[in-house]
Amino acid sequence: MDQSVLGLYYEDFVVGAEIKHALSKTIFESDNNFFSLLTMNHHPVHTNADYAARNQHGKILVVGTLVFSLAVGMTVPDISGKAIANLGYEDIRHLAPMFIGDTLYVKTKILDKRESKSKPDRGIVYVETIGYNQNGVDVISFRRNVLVKKRDI
Repeated sequence: MDQSVLGLYYEDFVVGAEIKHALSKTIFESDNNFFSLLTMNHHPVHTNADYAARNQHGKILVVGTLVFSLAVGMTVPDISGKAIANLGYEDIRHLAPMFIGDTLYVKTKILDKRESKSKPDRGIVYVETIGYNQNGVDVISFRRNVLVKKRDI
């Protein structure tokens, strides 16, 4: 039996390739409530069913930063498992709402990569991640630069 592998080395990333991540998550009311409390986001559209029913979507809206955090986390086994650091996130877009009971899936496209100019044991991988729900509707997208280890050199 082979040991599972966490993440890819710099050399393993292929520009233009797309990874459909194996992890997925159905968002439960408890997830949304706990995240709202933990992050001090007490907006009633996320925590008050009566308030949410009288607003745009008619039901509780999952906190957008929870969706973002889950999407990032689901990429770890493939994208950042061997990362030294996430250097930056950009162009984070909430494309559609997520609601209690929706399931989040994630895919990542490798946009570019380059070797580090200062350290030969690492490189920077530039990726775009898209999260989508159980109906195939894109709900979030973002890009990031990840500093990743090279194989032993």
